[in-house]
Formats: sequence, C-alpha cells, structure tokens
Amino acid sequence: MTTKKQITTDAERKIIDDFAKEIQTKAEDGSHPTKTVIDFRNDRQRGEAGERPIKLVPTNILRYRKDNGRIAADVLSYEKLYGWLDETKPESQEILRKFLKEIDKENNEKLKNSLKHQGQLEPSIITCDGFLINGNRRKLILEELFNETHDKKFETMKVVILPGKNDVGGPPTIIEIDEIEQRYQLQKDGKSEYTNFNWAVSTQRKINEGYSLERQLKDDSYYANLHPKEFVKKVQEFKENFLYPLECIDRYLESLGRDKLYNSIAEGRSDKEGRWYAFFDYYQNVYKKLKDEKNRSKIGIEEDEVGEIEDIAFKIIRQKDFKGFAKPHMIMRKIPAILMNSEAKKELLKISKAIELNDNEVEDCKGDLKLIDNRWVNKNSTLIIGRVKEAIRRVEYEKETENPLTLLYGALNKLNHGNMIPEALPINKAKEAVEITKEIQMRANELEKKFFNRSKLKDLKEKKW
Repeated sequence: MTTKKQITTDAERKIIDDFAKEIQTKAEDGSHPTKTVIDFRNDRQRGEAGERPIKLVPTNILRYRKDNGRIAADVLSYEKLYGWLDETKPESQEILRKFLKEIDKENNEKLKNSLKHQGQLEPSIITCDGFLINGNRRKLILEELFNETHDKKFETMKVVILPGKNDVGGPPTIIEIDEIEQRYQLQKDGKSEYTNFNWAVSTQRKINEGYSLERQLKDDSYYANLHPKEFVKKVQEFKENFLYPLECIDRYLESLGRDKLYNSIAEGRSDKEGRWYAFFDYYQNVYKKLKDEKNRSKIGIEEDEVGEIEDIAFKIIRQKDFKGFAKPHMIMRKIPAILMNSEAKKELLKISKAIELNDNEVEDCKGDLKLIDNRWVNKNSTLIIGRVKEAIRRVEYEKETENPLTLLYGALNKLNHGNMIPEALPINKAKEAVEITKEIQMRANELEKKFFNRSKLKDLKEKKW
C-alpha cells in the first residue's frame, strides 16, 4: 500500500516504527461502543463516516508525551537543567510520570475513585506509535490501580489510534496533535485544568511551533463565532492576560541567569500558581504603565528609571513572603500610587540596594534554586519588607490627610509653580502638554459643577432652618 498524501503542510512528527508495530500487534477490539467520533481533522463533520474504532491496548506500552500542556513548565525547566528529555526512553517516561503525579494530586485522587468504581468511560487518543495525546492521567491512575489490585480490568486502556504512515490522510502533524490536545482541554469536562502559568507556557510553545495564537483560539467555541473585530480584541486580551505576563517572567528569570527555569516560579499544583499572579499584576498595573510614555508622565517616571523599577518589582516578587503583611501581587497593585508619592518612592528605591549572594554562597547551594532563593531572602527580607511597609504607610497616610479641598489647593499650587513656563518645554512635547491641559480643563469644569451643586444644597438647608 502506498503512503497517502499528508493533508497539511505543517511540520511532520517522527513516528517510532518499532513502537507503532507493537501497538498494531497488541491492540484488540474494545467492548461497546466499538466506534466513536473524535475532534480530529473533519471527523465530526463527516458523521458516521468519521467514526474511528475504539481499541483495547495494554497500558504499559502506552507512553506519556512531554509536550503535554499540564506539565509544560516542568518539562522546559528540566530540559534547561539536565538536557533533552527523550520521551522514547523508560527513564524519561518515569520523569514525566512523576511530573503528572505531583501536579494535581487532588484531581488525581478523584479520577482514581472514578476509574476504580466505574472504569474508563471515555477512550483516550494516541498516536499510531502509542504516545498519549488525551488520557495521560488515566494511564497514570490505571497503572497505580493495577499495581494495587492486580485486577486485569486495569491492565488495558480504551483508545482511539490516530492514522499511521500508510493510512488514509496520513499521520497527524505536530500542530494537528497540538490541536487535539487544545480542543479536549478546552472542553473542561471534569479533566484536570491547566494552571494559568502552564496555559501560558504551553500556548507560547505551540506558537513557537507554528500553531498561531489566532488558530489556537479559533478551536475554542467561545472565540470561534465572534465578529472579526471582537475576535481581534479577544486575541489582544489573551496576550495581555497570559503571554505578556509570561514575558515578564522570562525577563525575571534571565535577570537571575535562569532562562526558562520555570520551576523556580511555581512548584507544581502543590504551589498552586506559584508567583504567576505577582507577575500578572506586575504587568497589568506597573509594566504597562512604564512602557507607555503618557502613563509614565502621569506617574512622574522618567524613561531611564524604568529598568530600576522593574528590578525592584522583581526583588519584591522574589521575596514572596511578607509575613502576613501583604502578598506580592497586591503590592504590585500599589506600586503606581507609591511612585506618585515622592517620599514613598524614595523608600521603594532603597530596595535596589538588596544584597546579592557571593560566589561561595551560590556554589554552596549546589544549584538548588529554592535554597539559593531562601538564602537571598534571609539576607534581604528586613530591607525589602521594611521599605515596602514604609512606602505603603506613607501612601495611606497621604490618603487619610488629603481631602478634596487640600487636593484642590495642591493642584492650584502646582499649576502656579515657578517651573510652569510653557517656553521651557521642548517643542516636541508641546502637543502632549496641550492634551493634558485640555484634560485638566474638562476635569476642573466637571468638579466646579459638582461643588456648585453641593453649595446650593447648603443654601437650601440654611433656608429650611
């Protein structure tokens, strides 16, 4: 039989022939139902013609994929530290098994109870050479149950086998495999959901492989039928919520010489989202403002200060534990207000003096990133926690002491300041100044009306008396 033409031009995935032969030899017909339709190519549109057989395959010849989105951060970190994870090797499979076991213990236990009492209800999806696209945790739990009970019903898995080299349509490309995983994850029907962190890492990995963000989102029914303008808006929103915070994480790791070592950000499900929300709030509340010239002007930050402020924010995030005072992600939300208060800003800038570890101390940690961070925190926590507390205290004190009248006098004083000389402003900034003065006029007119209406209320009350 001749090999069928590939239906897409995306990068092909290498098939391990020996593994494929073993799957073909040991796969048996499953029990009722014997066929099902899966989210692959145009199978769903073809109705009954798109049905694929359900097979029973020994669980021990099925293999985990390292590109599983749930463990994306763990895999990238491992490969950065120890080199390529060859998923064809038994030792690599054991590493992937440990990642899956640790990342979601609570849902693993729920799945275990379900498989124990009801068996496997839905078939998993595998490549022709036995790599799991959908069903990694089911393999993990079924193997555990078999080892505990030796019951043969836990020795096999129901699977749908995707086409191989000589099958109609040809084997799936790398992107088609990503699409299947994406579609089944987006259904979220009781399966383990990705953390926001792993979702961001996995999405970026797929983009790097050529599976564009737009293409990924169109596989989600929530996005698929949106008006084109609304879809563009949602794509940008996704970038703002996932990919741009991930870029901040990448810069943080690079600043520590830990490029792609994501396991120093979060330590699996037991660590929930790790420091993800701190970086999310840093991007949303600080970095977006710092990179925009107009917003920088409002906060009173010069372009050459941006790097120092980011470094300070990263040090606050690295500190992580503020002894119950506040969580780093909440501190990120307060940074703009701190920067607008001159005294509070001075306190925050003192954090830039945080001490780095010397070579001997780092060497003594033997590459243990958690230990390195703990030692760094021990050296710097007094400085960082103290300055953050004082900066926030000064902002809150200003809030308490400033009322509308004192704020108006303050604004008037600034407008009458000796440095408010239009001729002193560079010509290229004059247009921006015009826009700001218009905003001031609009706000002043709005406040004038409100204060006037309030003064009329006072007159009415005095008349009643």
